[in-house]
Amino acid sequence: MRKVKLLLCVSIFLNSCVAVAIAAPPEMVTLAVKNMTCELCPVTVKKALEKVPGVRTVRIDYDKKTATVAFDPDKAKPEMMTKATTEAGYPSVIGKE
Repeated sequence: MRKVKLLLCVSIFLNSCVAVAIAAPPEMVTLAVKNMTCELCPVTVKKALEKVPGVRTVRIDYDKKTATVAFDPDKAKPEMMTKATTEAGYPSVIGKE
């Protein structure tokens, strides 16, 4: 019984290692975001971006009016992010960091 549990644990561990190795590395995109006029606007933009499947992290720079997003390229595309911010009332375009 102990050997079966050990083999099961090793099998699960090895399978999870393979899944991690196959996952695409995250990509980064910086969006130029319009209409951020107050200190609460970045919260709305961040929440909209975090709802996009595949988005891993979001960093908003209110002073520069940008959003820098790390995402899984197998699940998300930058166009999905610009659509999300636009639908939240903050049109954005893909820009440079």
